[in-house]
Amino acid sequence: MDIQQIRNMFPSLSRKVYGKNLVYFDNAATSQRVQTVLDEWNRISSESNANIHRAVHRLADEATQAYEGARDAVKEYLNAAVREEIIFTSGTTAAVNLVAFCYGEAFVKEGDEVIVTEAEHHSNIVPWQMMCKRKGAVLKVLPVDDSGHLMIEKLEELITERTKIMAVTHISNVLGLINPVKEIIDKCHSRGVPVLVDGAQGAVHCKVDVQEMDCDFYVFSGHKLYAATGTGVLYGKKKWLDAMPPYMGGGEMVGTVSFKETTYAPLPMKFEAGTQNFASIATLKPALEFVNLLNTNELIKYNDKIKDYLLDYFNNDPRIRLYGVPRGISEEKIPLFSFSVQGVHHEDLALILDKMGIAVRSGQMCAEPVMDRFGVTGMLRASLAPYNTMEEAEYFVKCLNKAIDMLI
Repeated sequence: MDIQQIRNMFPSLSRKVYGKNLVYFDNAATSQRVQTVLDEWNRISSESNANIHRAVHRLADEATQAYEGARDAVKEYLNAAVREEIIFTSGTTAAVNLVAFCYGEAFVKEGDEVIVTEAEHHSNIVPWQMMCKRKGAVLKVLPVDDSGHLMIEKLEELITERTKIMAVTHISNVLGLINPVKEIIDKCHSRGVPVLVDGAQGAVHCKVDVQEMDCDFYVFSGHKLYAATGTGVLYGKKKWLDAMPPYMGGGEMVGTVSFKETTYAPLPMKFEAGTQNFASIATLKPALEFVNLLNTNELIKYNDKIKDYLLDYFNNDPRIRLYGVPRGISEEKIPLFSFSVQGVHHEDLALILDKMGIAVRSGQMCAEPVMDRFGVTGMLRASLAPYNTMEEAEYFVKCLNKAIDMLI
């Protein structure tokens, strides 16, 4: 497939904004939806709209098959050992909250410790803070250096006999650097510490093999991966999921219910209480099928060429400060560029670019500690997907230069 064939699969990419062709560079927040995803959501909603798992009629069976087919697709995508290790949630945030609460209830006591990193999204900080406050535990932070790399050499001294879990992002949504999660996991496991990996960006840009990685938990959102919103995945090793209490009570997650005692359903239903977002979850399968179409050498080389072009631009314009700079190896960075321009407010730049048809993100990117680390109140972020083109990148650079000249 060439780039134009790929773009033709996304109806939204053909629209205009303020009379100009849309250049969508906010993919780290939400990717656009491929036509097969839209078709599947419409099919379920219009033809098979019925509660899953519960009824024996035809519509319920069709909805259930689509929902469970998505579980099989995710299991294969992550190379999980068994399908019962795949739990559906409403997104990365819900998945992290589930683990923070349930793992904390089972394994964390007063005086225990949890490690996060300075590069985390709020969704991988706040749930752990809440758990630590509830359990009387201590939150510790692994810092990043001036280029945005995790200071792995400091991890050993952070881990003690009271450390119960570490949470780390596969790729920061601000810095765009691929973190050495396998090395982190090995260091933690050598001290008996399990690891949760936030894969909101990693599942999009990396080939993820949870068995090879040996992570204990891996989480990601469907809406960043061309699927519908309200879709999320929690992968957890079966030994942990079996040992953790449920997050929510209600229908579907029970074995037997009486006023004397309730027993819980086996995995994965134990953690999927209530009526699930079955029409949206079903779109994970066509979304992942689309991702598999992108693994061609020619397309990968084309996307890398665009990334290198933008990386060279940001590194060589003295007006611009780029956050998350690879150590001479562009392969360790995804096509995500957060930056600031001295003397110019990030939101002013974003508003001018919007009038030129370019969608970028401005602000704190739900990562205020990262902003504090680099001494800024916000940044501008351009994040690309495989459907973006070199022509769009060149137009973006031209417009950004024009916007900077207007504001300085």
